[in-house]
Amino acid sequence: MMQKKVMLLGSGELGKEVVIALQRLGQHVIAVDSYEGAPAMQVAHEFEVINMLDGEALDAIVAKHKPDLLVPEIEAIRTERFYDYEKQGIIVVPSAKAANFTMNRKAIRDLASKELGLRTAKYLYATSAEEFKNAVAEIGIPCVVKPLMSSSGKGQSVVKTEADIEKSWAYAMEGSRGDYKEVIVEEFIKFNSEITLLTVTQKNGNTLFCPPIGHRQERGDYQESWQPCAISERDLKEAQEMCAKVTTALTGNGIWGVEFFLTDKGVYFSELSPRPHDTGMVTLAGTQNLNEFELHARAILGLPIPKVELIRCGASAVVLASKEGTRPVFKGVDQVLQNENTEVKIFNKPLTRPYRRMAIVVCSDAPNGDVNAVKNKAISLAKQIEIIHS
Repeated sequence: MMQKKVMLLGSGELGKEVVIALQRLGQHVIAVDSYEGAPAMQVAHEFEVINMLDGEALDAIVAKHKPDLLVPEIEAIRTERFYDYEKQGIIVVPSAKAANFTMNRKAIRDLASKELGLRTAKYLYATSAEEFKNAVAEIGIPCVVKPLMSSSGKGQSVVKTEADIEKSWAYAMEGSRGDYKEVIVEEFIKFNSEITLLTVTQKNGNTLFCPPIGHRQERGDYQESWQPCAISERDLKEAQEMCAKVTTALTGNGIWGVEFFLTDKGVYFSELSPRPHDTGMVTLAGTQNLNEFELHARAILGLPIPKVELIRCGASAVVLASKEGTRPVFKGVDQVLQNENTEVKIFNKPLTRPYRRMAIVVCSDAPNGDVNAVKNKAISLAKQIEIIHS
């Protein structure tokens, strides 16, 4: 196996685990982000600090390092440049098409709903406060509002009353990434639960599905996830078929985090990320024979993945910062680690801000263990960790 030069665009906690997985396979990694000391930079061979929304700056570091693979890990990138990089012979993960479609909620939703006919919530777009007001009136209250370009739930809200309309528009604009000022207004789906179905597309192999992951969100960001989660055989089969359709249409190899709502009327496609998913950090509890980052590394390098199987049940729960600060210190880790089958993963982010994810607690049990009990244990232990801000 040849050593490849891999450039990671976005160097958060998910990227850090991707770097570790790639290095274990002998690859050379350059981590890129907008600030120095980002988690993935701490374990990469080299790093660059640029604004990835600056196309010329992006072109410059690609020309400087000449990577074999370009691996986007966040949304705020000039993804339209990726088509040119592909023409230069660089492999964009999973593909320039996938990166461009999924960085923009409009493109991916239209592909899923209009082209592929997947079941989705009713939706409309708006580019002005007036259009937004009309869209809310047509979709109906309650409805969900999201910027077309954002990440980690930024700018997302639910319009519950007429009084929320103005606030939701302002919040969406504030949370928009880059210069893309448009929102999607979605019908509020009454769902029983939300799941992530991690899907692996391979260069020379079948598409594989990880055991489904349940998750709960607040402010558009996950709070805890657990694997496996309860789902009927019919719903799982339908979700897998939707995953296969959308990943085939987007093309490329790697892991995809595909989110669904489970309802009384069946499975609704929600969102898709063409990379490891935050809810998939539960796999760091050893729930699978290969965690999501190891699967991603193998898939993007074209290495075989014979199968994905459940080894243990597990859960992850987030540890969030409460305010702005620097050089955070974590109190209570020693007490948490006194519990069996428990690990704390600290991301070493140099700066804190309200609700920023700084660490996770992962717990596990036997494959036939009580997933709900494991989830409650992880949530309880995460609450025992206090972040001291300096």
